[in-house]
Amino acid sequence: MIEQEMTEVARPQILEEQPMEQPIGKEWRPSQKEVLREYELNIRFLHRGCIVQVGCKSIAFEDVGTAMQAVNDYVCGDTYEEQQKWRKLLD
Repeated sequence: MIEQEMTEVARPQILEEQPMEQPIGKEWRPSQKEVLREYELNIRFLHRGCIVQVGCKSIAFEDVGTAMQAVNDYVCGDTYEEQQKWRKLLD
């Protein structure tokens, strides 16, 4: 009797996964905030110049003004492009 009273419950349909469409010719880039959070940035001032450390890489600058310009370009400019530029120089 109980078996007869049970009604069929509609099961949800499983949708097939559709591949995500990617724009042709454009590569994915992380946002500015994502790129800046990727590596820790430290500046150590010396008697002459400073050392800028981004992640595990350190770059020595003889002139503090040049270092600050490079840091400003990294933080305020196109950080992704700056990272690619420095990776080519350091790797």
